[in-house]
Amino acid sequence: MSSVVATARTEIVVSARELTRTFGDFVAVDRVSFEVPRGEIFGFLGSNGAGKTTTIRMLCGLLVPTAGSGSVDGFDIATDARRIKTRIGYMSQRFSLYADLTVDENLRFWGGAYHLWGGELDRRRRWALEVAGLEARRSALVRDLPGGFRQRLALGCALLHRPPVVFLDEPTGGVDPEARRRFWDLIDELVADGRTVFVTTHSMDEAERCHRVALMHAGRLLALDTIGALKSVFPADCVLEVACRRPAEAMARLGNEPGIEDVSLFGDRLHVVVDRPDRIAGVVSALELGGHAPFQVEPVAPSLEDVFVRVIRDAERGVRS
Repeated sequence: MSSVVATARTEIVVSARELTRTFGDFVAVDRVSFEVPRGEIFGFLGSNGAGKTTTIRMLCGLLVPTAGSGSVDGFDIATDARRIKTRIGYMSQRFSLYADLTVDENLRFWGGAYHLWGGELDRRRRWALEVAGLEARRSALVRDLPGGFRQRLALGCALLHRPPVVFLDEPTGGVDPEARRRFWDLIDELVADGRTVFVTTHSMDEAERCHRVALMHAGRLLALDTIGALKSVFPADCVLEVACRRPAEAMARLGNEPGIEDVSLFGDRLHVVVDRPDRIAGVVSALELGGHAPFQVEPVAPSLEDVFVRVIRDAERGVRS
């Protein structure tokens, strides 16, 4: 899969070209290239330490690249960092609001930081309170808010100055499912309004809501495409779900069977990737001989996690996907 997808349908607002960042001998980001068009939800998917946050910090003008180049909304990340900061909203992985200030005091502070004053600040504060659902809690201390409300307030603060590009670094970490759903509804509204949203996550469910997803591992961008295109790496009926007793033992046995490319544990079930659909008979036979009956084997649609596991394993084996 190509790590660069050229998109001609609209103007490119975020680009990276061979972007690299090292810390001593450690390569945190290794020659990453991509383009993001206006009005897209672009997802950066990867485990902790994959290089997602370091890439975002370079794009936001907060960290100087060791090599390579990039631009955000037409400004160069190396020479125009100050201008970039006026064109973006940035919600860092680390909670950035002041816990000892009230909701409204935080909004006033960040409004001032974005040079909003008078009537314009009042209008934007009202908008942020409405978006965050915090009109009734405007006088509450931020430290007393539930996690989901704090995250929505942080997003509201990042959007006070109506930035065309928004960077969200794992924005829903530690919040409950309902708060996460409402947060993503806000992201959808931003994109419908013409904003470009760049999201890092290690949640497969969240990545499914992005228009395109870049898969990162060990500082490298391994694949980039739409969800459907990423999943099409698997031929039809070549991902099997196995429900059986002692799945860890079954996983070890199936890993040695001919035609089985990968076996991964998904909760209490296995996902088995075979090289062709008729291998299902061999899977059934191996489970029977291993004493794992009763069991169930059926083809399933590949998940994004299946894709991620495969792409990482191919990269580690030196296979080009």
